Amino acid sequence: MILDKPARLLLYSFAVAGALAVVAVVGFALSGVSARPDPPALEAKVARTARHHLIPRAARKRANPVPASEELRVEAMRHWADHCASCHGNDGKGDTALGRGLYPRSPDMTLAATQDLSDGELFWIIENGIKLTGMPAWGSASGEESDESWGLVHFIRRLPQISKRELKEMKRFNPTSREEVEREQEMERFLAGGSEPTPPTDEEKHHH
Repeated sequence: MILDKPARLLLYSFAVAGALAVVAVVGFALSGVSARPDPPALEAKVARTARHHLIPRAARKRANPVPASEELRVEAMRHWADHCASCHGNDGKGDTALGRGLYPRSPDMTLAATQDLSDGELFWIIENGIKLTGMPAWGSASGEESDESWGLVHFIRRLPQISKRELKEMKRFNPTSREEVEREQEMERFLAGGSEPTPPTDEEKHHH
């Protein structure tokens, strides 16, 4: 029996998904359900291959419809710092407490494994998330597309060349705990001539 192209693609997608399931089962059997060990190289490779082929081809081929601009760069940079940096880091390298604790780990998005993805793939991942990872779906429940996500695609392309000045600016937009906000306010009062700030608690030291 000769299958048409859509049927072959569907069969191939099922085969890739099945291979990923087998690798995952073997991984669970060898290391249990702990997220501490690094994913084996084979598991990571199969997962990336499955992700590529399970994202609809039409989505992968899409070009970014939002033109790059300085205004968009600033907006996307602030959005990244507020929404994405907790896992991915301001610099996109994934070296954060959350990023290191995920399974699979938050990727270094400055490397080819991310930068070689098409704009359409990056947009689809931002909007829809990836099952069985820490990547959530940021798109709206209605399915209405967001220019913010296309802006983030532009920003991801910039990560390998991001400047120290941009990284410093992004820190202003990173989420902070109530204790950190109060300590910053206390330091500002001290610098303005107020009383010396109290030393950080053991809990605050551990947090950092």
